[in-house]
Amino acid sequence: MLRRLDKIRFRGHKRDDFLDLAESPNASDTECSDEIPLKVPRTSPRDSEELRDPAGPGTLIMATGVQDFNRTEFDRLNEIKGHLEIALLEKHFLQEELRKLREETNAEMLRQELDRERQRRMELEQKVQEVLKARTEEQTAQQPPKGQAQASNGAERRSQGLSSRLQKWFYERFGEYVEDFRFQPEENTVETEEPLSARRLTENMRRLKRGAKPVTNFVKNLSALSDWYSVYTSAIAFTVYMNAVWHGWAIPLFLFLAILRLSLNYLIARGWRIQWSIVPEVSEPMEPPKEDLTVSEKFQLVLDVAQKAQNLFGKMADILEKIKNLFMWVQPEITQKLYVALWAAFLASCFFPYRLVGLTVGLYAGIKFFLIDFIFKRCPRLRAKYDTPYIIWRSLPTDPQLKERSSAAVARRLQTTSSRSYVPSAPAGLGKEEDAGRFHSTKKGNFHEIFNLTENERPLAVCENGWRCCLINRDRKMPTDYIRNGVLYVTENYLCFESSKSGSSKRNKVIKLVDITDIQKYKVLSVLPGSGMGIAVSTPSTQKPLVFGAMVHRDEAFETILSQYIKITSAAASGGDS
Repeated sequence: MLRRLDKIRFRGHKRDDFLDLAESPNASDTECSDEIPLKVPRTSPRDSEELRDPAGPGTLIMATGVQDFNRTEFDRLNEIKGHLEIALLEKHFLQEELRKLREETNAEMLRQELDRERQRRMELEQKVQEVLKARTEEQTAQQPPKGQAQASNGAERRSQGLSSRLQKWFYERFGEYVEDFRFQPEENTVETEEPLSARRLTENMRRLKRGAKPVTNFVKNLSALSDWYSVYTSAIAFTVYMNAVWHGWAIPLFLFLAILRLSLNYLIARGWRIQWSIVPEVSEPMEPPKEDLTVSEKFQLVLDVAQKAQNLFGKMADILEKIKNLFMWVQPEITQKLYVALWAAFLASCFFPYRLVGLTVGLYAGIKFFLIDFIFKRCPRLRAKYDTPYIIWRSLPTDPQLKERSSAAVARRLQTTSSRSYVPSAPAGLGKEEDAGRFHSTKKGNFHEIFNLTENERPLAVCENGWRCCLINRDRKMPTDYIRNGVLYVTENYLCFESSKSGSSKRNKVIKLVDITDIQKYKVLSVLPGSGMGIAVSTPSTQKPLVFGAMVHRDEAFETILSQYIKITSAAASGGDS
C-alpha cells in the first residue's frame, strides 16, 4: 500500500514538473520537443520577396508578426490538449487506486469480523465445557452402585432401542401422511386483471356460449318432454318414470341415466356419431374472428356485450330478489302459503313412513311435469287461475317494483291531500278528467301555465314525467340558442319542450301535431354505430328540421309521437270529409 502511495506521489510530481516546463517562457527547444513537438514554418527568399510590399519595407515585418501570432495560438491549443490528456490519465489512475484501496479496506473489515467470530466461538466452547463439567460432577454425586447402575443402563438401552425402532417404523409407514397434515400459512395471491381488448371480449363470449350449450340443451330436452314435442318419447318416459316411482326405483333410475349419459359422452369423445336429443340441434355458423376492428365496430361490440350483460344480470337479480322477498315476509299472504306448506311437509315426515312420503312426492312430480304443466301451457287462462306456484312466482315483487309502489303510494297521498285542499275552489261543473288535468304540474309550475295551453291539455300517460333530451335548432346561429337541454312532453294535440334553464317561457317550444309535415328517427353523430338517439321533426315554420337528440328512450318516444300524430291527422281528415 505504501508503494502505491509513493507511485501516486511520483506521478503527481512528474505532472507538476511538466506543467512548469510547459508554462516557463525560457525553456529550451529540446526540452519542449520531448513532450510536444512543434513545427515552425521556414520562409524562403522567394516567399520574402513575395511578401514585400512595393509601398515600403514595413510589410515584411507585418507578415512575420502574423506568422508569430498564428504559431503562438497553435502552441497554446497544443498545450491545452496536452493538459487535458494528462488530467484524464491521472483521473483514470486515481480511480483504479481508489478501487483497490476500497477492496483492501473491505478485506480488513472481513478480517476483523472473522476475529470477532473466533472469539465468540472460543467463549461458547468454554461455556459448554463448564456446563459439561458441572453435569459430570452431579452424575458422580448421584451415581448408584455398579450393579444397580448396570441393570438400569441395560433396561434404558433396551427401552430406547425399542422406542427408536417403533418411531422409525411409524415414520416409514405414516410419515408421508403426517407431513400432509402440517399447517402452513396461506399464500395471498393477487390475480392480475387483463386489459380491455375487443378480441379477448369476443373470444370470452364465444367460450361462454360453448360452455353453456350442454346446460341449455338439457333444459330444452326437459321442456320438450313436458311439452310432448315427441309423443312417443314423452309417453315412454312417463311410463318408465311412474313405474320406477311406484316400485321405489326412482333414485336408481336417475343414477342409471347419469351412467348412460357418461358412457355416450365417452363414445362421442372416441369419434362415434351419436345424437341423443329430443329436440334436433341447430348448428349455428361460426364467424371467423376478425383481426383488425375499426373504432365503430369495437364500439358496437362493446354496446352489444353490455346489453347482453345488462339483460342477464337483470334476470339473475330479479330471481334472487324474488327469493329474498319470499323469505323476508315482504308480502305476508304469499309467504304464509309457503309457511303452511313447510309445516305440512314437516308433520308428514314425522308421522308417515318415508316410503309413503317418497311415493307421494314422486307421483305428484311426475303428474305435474308430464300432464298438469302440459295442460297449463296450452291453456294460459287456466294456468293464471289454478297454477299456484306460477301465481306465487309472478306475484312476488322485486326491489325496483317495491320502490315504484312506495313512490306511487306517496304520490297518491299527496294528490289526495292537494285535491282536498282545492275542492272548495274548484267549479262545480268540472269532471274528473278536467280536475286531474287542472292540477298536473312540472318542476316549474302547472303544465298549462308554462306552455300557455288550455287546462284540458296534459301529458299522456306514457310520458307523464317526460323524456329528457336536448333540442337542436339548426336555424339558429347563436350557440346558446342552438342547443337547449330540457324535457319533452306529448299531449293530445301538442308536442311540448320545456327548457331546463331558468328564465322566461320563450325558451320553451310548443309544436302542434297537425302542423308537423315529417317525423323520422335521426342520428346526430354519424361516427357512432346504431340508428342514433334522436328524432327529427319538420314543420312549415322551420327551414331545417328540429332535432330532439340524446334521448335514452328514443324508440318509445318516436312510437308515441307517431301514433298520436296519425290519430290527430286521421281525425282531422275524417272531420273535413264530413
